[in-house]
Amino acid sequence: MGALTMAIPADARARRWMILVAYNLGRITSYTIMGLLAGFLAKQFAALGGGVILRVLAGVLLIVMGLYLADWWRGLTRLETIGRYLWVYIQPLGKGLMPVNTVPKALLLGALWGWLPCGLVYAALTTAMTQPVPILAASAMFAFGLGTLPAVLAAGVAAQQLARILQRRPVRVGMALIIMAFGVWTIWGSLGHSHGHQHHGATYEQNADHHDHSAMHNTPTSTLERQRTEIDTKLEDDKSATSSSVEAAVGEHHHQHSNP
Repeated sequence: MGALTMAIPADARARRWMILVAYNLGRITSYTIMGLLAGFLAKQFAALGGGVILRVLAGVLLIVMGLYLADWWRGLTRLETIGRYLWVYIQPLGKGLMPVNTVPKALLLGALWGWLPCGLVYAALTTAMTQPVPILAASAMFAFGLGTLPAVLAAGVAAQQLARILQRRPVRVGMALIIMAFGVWTIWGSLGHSHGHQHHGATYEQNADHHDHSAMHNTPTSTLERQRTEIDTKLEDDKSATSSSVEAAVGEHHHQHSNP
């Protein structure tokens, strides 16, 4: 952000704030598109029963993000190698937008900037994929972009001052612990959600069986007696009809033999 701010020509300084906002609107738009695409992928994956796996993976990446921010382990940067293959084709497009002296140019350059390989963005994208609905995943990335907006805008205006604050050890460790705690909570909630879902299904079946038995035991005695009486009456009627049919058949047979 600091580099883009310094690249604003002198004759466009009066529109600096508009250009800075346009940079970030383009960036957030790219994040939202990423979330939408990831949501379609997550929807297919969740249909195959992989929703819990996505949530656990998101929790793990949040913990890794916290380790990166605290500078305890920088393994998150290895994710950036995945995006570099795409960035090779996107980066040259930005050269035609320089110098950035208009808002449309800033908007387009910001949209390209959003695809810059970044482990933090990929961790947020994985978290967004826990929403197996494309519009919700896109909304999650939009919210992520808005959340980064104050710091990024401040970096464009006062990059050196902000950098000094963010480089303070207590600040970075505090932010890291919060993100790691959220990652642990995500994993715990994912595993707990899966277990709770199974328990809910078992409880539902038990309640259904209990309801059936209760319905039988709670049926009034008079109703049961009436049902038995109706069944006995029907059996007697069937028995009488059968006896009449047999007697009629025997009588007809005897009548045929008695008349030559």
